[in-house]
Amino acid sequence: DDMNVLFIVVDDLRPVLGCYGDKLVKSPNIDQLASQSIVFSNAYAQQAVCAPSRVSFLTGRRPDTTRLYDFYSYWRVHAGNYSTMPQYFKENGYVTLSVGKVFHPGVSSNYSDDYPYSWSTPPFHPSTEKYENDKTCRGKDGKLYANLVCPVDVTEMPGGTLPDIQSTEEAIRLLNVMKANKQKFFLAVGYHKPHIPLRYPQEFLKLYPLDNITLAPDPWVPEKLPSVAYNPWMDIRQRDDVKALNVSFPYGPLPDDFQRQIRQSYYAAISYLDTQVGLLLNALDDVGLSGRTIVVFTADHGWSLGEHGEWAKYSNFDVATRVPLMFYVPGVTTSSVSQGERVFPYRDPFGHILSLVPKGRSKKAVELVSLFSTLAELAGLQVPPTCPQTSFHVARCTEGASIVRYFNASEEKVEEEKNGCDDTYGCFNEEPVAFSQYPRPADTPQWNSDKPKLKDIRIMGYSMRTIDYRYTVWVRFYPNNFSANFEDVHAGELYMVETDPNQDYNIYNNTSHGFFFKKILR
Repeated sequence: DDMNVLFIVVDDLRPVLGCYGDKLVKSPNIDQLASQSIVFSNAYAQQAVCAPSRVSFLTGRRPDTTRLYDFYSYWRVHAGNYSTMPQYFKENGYVTLSVGKVFHPGVSSNYSDDYPYSWSTPPFHPSTEKYENDKTCRGKDGKLYANLVCPVDVTEMPGGTLPDIQSTEEAIRLLNVMKANKQKFFLAVGYHKPHIPLRYPQEFLKLYPLDNITLAPDPWVPEKLPSVAYNPWMDIRQRDDVKALNVSFPYGPLPDDFQRQIRQSYYAAISYLDTQVGLLLNALDDVGLSGRTIVVFTADHGWSLGEHGEWAKYSNFDVATRVPLMFYVPGVTTSSVSQGERVFPYRDPFGHILSLVPKGRSKKAVELVSLFSTLAELAGLQVPPTCPQTSFHVARCTEGASIVRYFNASEEKVEEEKNGCDDTYGCFNEEPVAFSQYPRPADTPQWNSDKPKLKDIRIMGYSMRTIDYRYTVWVRFYPNNFSANFEDVHAGELYMVETDPNQDYNIYNNTSHGFFFKKILR
């Protein structure tokens, strides 16, 4: 029987969720999905910024192949006419639908979200999306501001609603249409929150009393952090409430009490997002399709909440590159669902919250670039071939191997394999690696360090994460021919996960790293 696909992608969501062990965040609906899913605890985006990450996982190619590190080019014109994941499903008889932010809007998806290639009908964008950065946040003086921290009364908002509420309503409408027409579908739903501004219905603040909110465990800039690795969070500095603080450039820091407010609002925005995901999954039950729909839940990248003295994304640290990733596959991650059985009853975050644990968990390091081949395999389609070394001329291939093979491998078995091994480096080679990268315009933080335009990129930070370490080299990059010179290393970082989980102590300079360097050149 053909499986539908519901693909949920969230903007800027790091894995601070109950199902990832977070004790503070209330995310009962996403946790309920996790309780029926295989959850990947080490999943990483290929670049910690919206457009490059989305084009990467939707085409199954790395940023060096899409040649998109900023927001200003369309891969089909600029790199190669690559097929996308929704396009492949469409070619295989699926109705493909896009709601909200799936592709990054603008030139990077040809001002059309890659319609008509990727989608059967023109993508839906909420009508209130255009007010996202307007002055809709009420200050203590009663006036309206464009703030970073922005709890609101939804009835006072333009249109009396918010974009994610509209996206949920449209996605539910489409589920009903698909059910009525008996069409198999690939429905992608892109949620905006917790992307800044942190604007959400104010009642969600009740879930997070400020007294319960701590600072990041490492709110300082690490002593041995190379300056090229630091991102100066420019987009945050431009918000009215942050501007008023007159924080020094580039290192800040933000006042402690304001750091707590940002963290509080980020969590509140997640609980608001969770209610939307809950309503959407509940509707999947309502139309009776929970037993015939694969559900994927992920984000385009993470977000720093004060760790390393940083905010936003724009870096190679885990906090910016690590994402939630879970797959619900009826009959695979759960036993098959009988007709009329409810799998996803809506759960109220303000009510009593059951503690739900993931159905299965994998600690393997995996990458979002694998989504294309993984979803093809789960849906029973032919898995696209692995790309050759240079693939600009190949329309359909992928640079990320399917991770379905990790779905039922129990972690214990993996441990045994690891222990039965004498030659450390020999064992190392078998383990999966996740690659991420980030461009910089200069060796020291400047106004365009977060989002350099292609022509201004001078350095590329290539980063690899395994279960044991994160290794990054910052090397000379030539934007005119998209090439990196690994002979010209500007700086390096090496963090050992077991002893330094927050990546605060860079041991690059007191370690011989020939082994790591060879591995990143592969």
